[in-house]
Amino acid sequence: MSDAKSMEVLLVEDSEEDLELTLRAFKRASFTNVIHVARDGEQALDFLFCRGSYATRDFKDAPRLVLLDLKLPKVDGLEVLKQIKSDPRTKSIPVVMLTSSREQSDLIESQRLGVNSYIVKPVGFDAFNEAIRQLGFYWLLLNEHPQI
Repeated sequence: MSDAKSMEVLLVEDSEEDLELTLRAFKRASFTNVIHVARDGEQALDFLFCRGSYATRDFKDAPRLVLLDLKLPKVDGLEVLKQIKSDPRTKSIPVVMLTSSREQSDLIESQRLGVNSYIVKPVGFDAFNEAIRQLGFYWLLLNEHPQI
């Protein structure tokens, strides 16, 4: 198994409350100490594709997991997912849609575009913590990652 502490995660979330809950849940579960945050879809794409204010990033330092909200400003989560999965440099990065949307059309379109997992955010604090713990355990500890 890989060392989860050395893995980087890109968390794409525009809600301050959901961002804080997610960061707290990851810290509580001790899965990773490197979480990059993008507050909108454009910033996420700039980070992933090493452009704009992230132009000095090395493409070899791609995150091992992307947690992506669906409803984002500037560029929505479906478009971010589409660009990630259509580029040979990023298509093997696991993308987990972490959203409050229970719309079947969002789930179907996410799967059509290649999402690795679709998780509806639980409402309660304890349920949310448990969902993040399980998500981190699977994607950061159990799942094998190819070298990018």
